Amino acid sequence: MENERFDRATCQILEALQSDARLSNQALAEKVGLSATPVWRRVKELEESGVIRRQVVLVDREKLGLSICVLANVSLVRHSEGAVEQFEALVRASREIIECHGITGEADYVIKVVVPDMKAYDQFLQGKVFKVPGVASVRSNVVLREVKYETALPVR
Repeated sequence: MENERFDRATCQILEALQSDARLSNQALAEKVGLSATPVWRRVKELEESGVIRRQVVLVDREKLGLSICVLANVSLVRHSEGAVEQFEALVRASREIIECHGITGEADYVIKVVVPDMKAYDQFLQGKVFKVPGVASVRSNVVLREVKYETALPVR
């Protein structure tokens, strides 16, 4: 099923770039069956409109010594003034937190934290998270095995 917002060629460009952002414009053009100039224009439009937010390199966290990955549900004190702002400021400032989502349900946020070991996670909680006055509780789930990890979005 083609994305209603984009034509086939644009979807192919997005899929190809999500797979390998280092493709040259010429290689990308060959992959999608267009000439280089229209592909370059489409990529520029996708960047300017914010569809393509940035290009990054994916690094193996375990090879960096970040062997512990924790998904933590964080609940805030509802009546605490500025709790959301303080917690979200902590999230933006903490390199250990690689994802944060405001959620529905029992918790207010789920964060994905990567650290070298459990001692580092405890230090992260004690030294950062629990110092935010609006944090009521944290329920931690240590990832035992990564079954699937994808960054590419389903374009079509």
